[in-house]
Amino acid sequence: MTQPARTPKILWQLFKATFMLSAFTFGGGFVIVSLMKKKFVEELGWFDENEMLDITAIAQSSPGPIPVNASVILGYRMYGILGSLVAVFGTILPPMIIISLISVFYQQFRENKIIAVALQVMRAGVAAVIFDVVINLAKNVWSTRRILYIGLMIVSFIAAYFCNVSAMLVILTCLFVGFADLLVGLLRHKKQVNENEVQ
Repeated sequence: MTQPARTPKILWQLFKATFMLSAFTFGGGFVIVSLMKKKFVEELGWFDENEMLDITAIAQSSPGPIPVNASVILGYRMYGILGSLVAVFGTILPPMIIISLISVFYQQFRENKIIAVALQVMRAGVAAVIFDVVINLAKNVWSTRRILYIGLMIVSFIAAYFCNVSAMLVILTCLFVGFADLLVGLLRHKKQVNENEVQ
């Protein structure tokens, strides 16, 4: 996909998009990843679905909050290091402001029944958005038509959900399998090239 020209307008769009997404997203990293996909893939057209899936995988498997990790990559792809800084600033600013205000009035928030009910109701919406992320990611894995990836997805789900295997162990195992698959693919390609040269 062709990236738009690097102009100050892109930086402003990047900051505005990450700020708005971060300000109105509740429920953690998986929720904002879904909204990032809708914003940057479907609305702005800066990335395609496969690239967004790769960004999500890297952001999830790297240390730190998923939204910040994703913002670093998105910003760098759009405007280099300056883009990363702008995107990260746009992502961390809203929660920093909101949490600072909540910390000042923590006791009042804690005892307010209206806020407690509102937070409980929001969980239903958060669950729906996370479910949407799961379905979209599963569709992308299924579209590869690779038995290895589809099987790995199913086994990972069973290990994490039914066997209580650590998510970190699941991610590291998938990473190892991915590297092994890449290495096998490179060796096969090299072998084919050598055979073609001999012929």
